[in-house]
Amino acid sequence: MTASPIPAAESHDRLARVVREHAGRLAAALIRVTGDFDTAEDLVQDAVLVALRTWPQDGIPERPDAWLFTVAKRRGLDHLRRQENYRRKLAQLRWPPDEGEASVPDERLRLIFTCCHPALTREARIALTLRVVCGLTTAQIARAFLVRESTVAQRITRAKQKITKAGIPYRVPADEELGDRLTEVLAVIYLLFNEGYLSTAGQAQSHDLADDAEWLAALLHRLMPTEPEAAGLLALIRLHRARTAARFTPEGTLVRLADQDRSVWDHDAIAAAGGLLARAIRRQRPGPYQLQAAIVACHAEAPRWEDTDWEQIVLLYDMLLHLAPSPVTRLHRAVALRYTAGPRAALADVDALAPDLARYYLFHATRADLLRALDRPEEARTADGLAFDLTTNPAERVLLQDRADL
Repeated sequence: MTASPIPAAESHDRLARVVREHAGRLAAALIRVTGDFDTAEDLVQDAVLVALRTWPQDGIPERPDAWLFTVAKRRGLDHLRRQENYRRKLAQLRWPPDEGEASVPDERLRLIFTCCHPALTREARIALTLRVVCGLTTAQIARAFLVRESTVAQRITRAKQKITKAGIPYRVPADEELGDRLTEVLAVIYLLFNEGYLSTAGQAQSHDLADDAEWLAALLHRLMPTEPEAAGLLALIRLHRARTAARFTPEGTLVRLADQDRSVWDHDAIAAAGGLLARAIRRQRPGPYQLQAAIVACHAEAPRWEDTDWEQIVLLYDMLLHLAPSPVTRLHRAVALRYTAGPRAALADVDALAPDLARYYLFHATRADLLRALDRPEEARTADGLAFDLTTNPAERVLLQDRADL
């Protein structure tokens, strides 16, 4: 295969982007054939390591997916020579995979449904999917769950073992089974988008992860067009992404919502997402993603920060807490409460969350903002320092550093 040379200045970013783009689909295809998560992951990692050694010198092949597949299959054949019972299965593997076998056009969505089998615990389903399908690190997943890395690693290992021992099939489930897994599938796509929208992995945002999340949400909506929560999640993602152009300065500094230039928001995308959300709401089956999308729509549709309908937002948070209570949601409600009941009432609600959110940077950043509004600058500076220590995102760290002079 011919290859295109890689300029040295962009080699690392471009290599990482190309490898990540194709590794997930390759992993899904290998898992489907071998039925073994560990074997498939090992083969993909072997192929990726060879690519990272070879491509900087030889250039990226015209068909990176086929190149990675060839290397993985060669390593797989070596593996299967030692495990004769898998030889027949690997011989059946073709690239690209036979789309006639799939009921949806992306292997990753089928793999997400496999990982979200009801035989696994909810925490294990989501952690396994984020690791195997979406390529997040154990550290990234631990930060999303606010738990230790070792806890996430144990969940993933046990989930893989259970899938293998129980012979859980690799497929999109039948229509009558979809509902049992939908909650976890939605959660996985939502967490993937959150990681892409404001990464915990040392970069301001990851467009690749956000693109993947929107793509998978759109596929899920096509698979389940009458499911309002699937539409709600897609609307939520698109409403957030419509504001992307105003979220960062040219230097990469995070711009707070109140200070964003709303003229550069994608107002056509906001209107389209609002229409999608309205159609979902008309089905009269409210859910957490529809409510979150409605909250974001309140912000996105306000011509100015001063025009934000904070009373409506507080009401939507109350409905969200009724359906899906969580400390993080209560924290976000307190932010909105500041603009209806004042910073003192909001701070009281935030302080009550200390036992649950002491290791969450937004808890301390929110407290700092409220303390500053109450003219308690020293306490605010201390809270900003705690928030600074608890986030690894560079854009957030710069924002906290600037406002608190850390």
